[in-house]
Order: sequence, then C-alpha cells, then structure tokens
Amino acid sequence: MNVGTGKIIYDLRKKIQEIQADLDQLGPSPSNIPEMNDSTNLLRSNEYLLKANDKKTELLSVYGQYSESLEVLLSLVFDIQMDLKEILKEQSSMISNQPKTKPKTKPGKK
Repeated sequence: MNVGTGKIIYDLRKKIQEIQADLDQLGPSPSNIPEMNDSTNLLRSNEYLLKANDKKTELLSVYGQYSESLEVLLSLVFDIQMDLKEILKEQSSMISNQPKTKPKTKPGKK
C-alpha cells in the first residue's frame, strides 16, 4: 500500500484551492473604459484572458492529477476490502470446522 497517497491527495487539493483563489483574485473580465481607445481596451482584455486561461489550464492539470490519485486510493481501498472478505471467509470456515465439544458440567455436591 502506498502510504504517501493520502498526502499527495491532500497536497493536490490544497494546490487546487490555491489556484482557484488566484483565479478569483483576477476578478471579472475588465470592462471597456470609454476614455481609452479600442486597441487599449483589447490589450487589457487580452491580458486578462491570458492570465485566466493559464490559471484554468493549471487547474485542469491539477484536477487530472487529483483524480488519478483518488483512483489509486480507491483501488487500494477495494484491495483492502477484498483482503478483509477473504480473511473473514477463512475465519468463518475455521470456526465451522472446529469439533463441537459438550460443555463440562460440574459434579453436584450432595
């Protein structure tokens, strides 16, 4: 079992939260400022879109890693579940195969 899987998932979840916070800090797309000419407004909008796109790409990448780590963890859980079922079957068969003995009675005193 990979003991580090839980830490990896925790670290990835933290990274996802950080990227989402960075994306939230970008705020909404800048609106056109009437005093500026169209090319300046387009440059501002383009700069925002580039930053937002980079963060979203990074976020998708981390979500992919997070998903893969969860799949590994889930696989480990299913393996453990199967092992536990086998152990229970073995213990159950051992119990049912034991010879039954009569309980000893104490001789009564007269």
